[in-house]
Amino acid sequence: MTITLDMVQTLAAGALALFVGFQLVDRLPFLRRYNIPAPVVGGLIVAILVLVLRQQNVATINFDTTLQTPLMNAFFTAIGFSASLSLLRAGSGQALVFLVLAAFLAVVQSLIGIFSAVLFDQSPLLGVLIGPAALAGGPATALAFAPQFAAAGVPSAETVAIAAAMSGIVLGGLVGGPIATRLLERNALRASSAVGAVEQPGKSAHEAATSVTPSPDDEEGSARQSLKALTVILVAMGIGSWLSGVMKDAGLTLPGYVGAMIVGAMIRNLDDFSGRIGIPHDITDRIGTVSLTLFLAVALMNVKLWELTAVAWPLLVNLALQVVVIAFFCWAVVFRAMGRDYDAAVMSGGFTGFMLGTTANAMAVMRTIVEKFGPAPRAFLIAPIVGAFFIDFTNAIVITTFLNLLG
Repeated sequence: MTITLDMVQTLAAGALALFVGFQLVDRLPFLRRYNIPAPVVGGLIVAILVLVLRQQNVATINFDTTLQTPLMNAFFTAIGFSASLSLLRAGSGQALVFLVLAAFLAVVQSLIGIFSAVLFDQSPLLGVLIGPAALAGGPATALAFAPQFAAAGVPSAETVAIAAAMSGIVLGGLVGGPIATRLLERNALRASSAVGAVEQPGKSAHEAATSVTPSPDDEEGSARQSLKALTVILVAMGIGSWLSGVMKDAGLTLPGYVGAMIVGAMIRNLDDFSGRIGIPHDITDRIGTVSLTLFLAVALMNVKLWELTAVAWPLLVNLALQVVVIAFFCWAVVFRAMGRDYDAAVMSGGFTGFMLGTTANAMAVMRTIVEKFGPAPRAFLIAPIVGAFFIDFTNAIVITTFLNLLG
């Protein structure tokens, strides 16, 4: 028996899977501890159910993923609106250092991944997919780039991408905390008694600066602001689609969202400079978050888990090497480059979190450290700026460069 869901039914199934994921993350301490995203949990449960039904010859379920691409583009467009140059300058230069270190390590991740793939007679592009695309990029970036890798000849690209990304999320949560704790103990570091305005764990300067509390009596104004946020995102997506076509005609292998992300960043910085647009950033952030969660749920439901066995060994070897190299890099390079102080140690743990998983990993690792040892305001300013916003730009450049060189 074959069951085919249309695009609305697929989106509805994704939304239900998402809330199943929320319930499980709320109830299971293991999932909360390692910051496994709820859409990943819910989507994988559906993928496992589809696998079981297929293996038992009960039913074959097909999903219409037409809406997957627009949701992905909306999320990365919202990321573009967050890429403020003035925000990057707020870190007094350290954010730029942190970004350079992350970009360098993304290149190293590519080389490690390529080595792991070639070692088992697989395509070098597989190594890029399970390297920076899945690890520095996380599930969203990995799935966004998967079609480009599939077109370049990497089999089962979506399945491999999400397997590598999920493994990285777990390992990032496991490794980041011990690295930061050991650095603090070895160097006898403690939090400064001075507490800054940005010390709240998990809240970035961007969030503090752009959060808006709408008046409960101003429903019309709130609706207008929501429409304004949606409009600027759609405009950026529309112009970005044209820009992506121009870049494709120029021979560049890029995911479809890159043009929209670039246009979003241009509009954001034009607004910062002129103040004429008045982008409601809190609402664009929410639209991006909603788009991401639905995109991940829908994409993961369609992951074909039965295709994973052929690349199991390259995946395992790659993950082992990546963890060792990233841990050493955080210990020997990041800590020193960021100032060898308490905040630098906390940032080193966070760096491990988002280079192996997601920014949520980084924030959770750092939050655990500061709850025990004291506030680290500089760490909570710099890590979210780089991990949530600018690394997506630099990582896309790294991945695209290798795709064009090896494809």
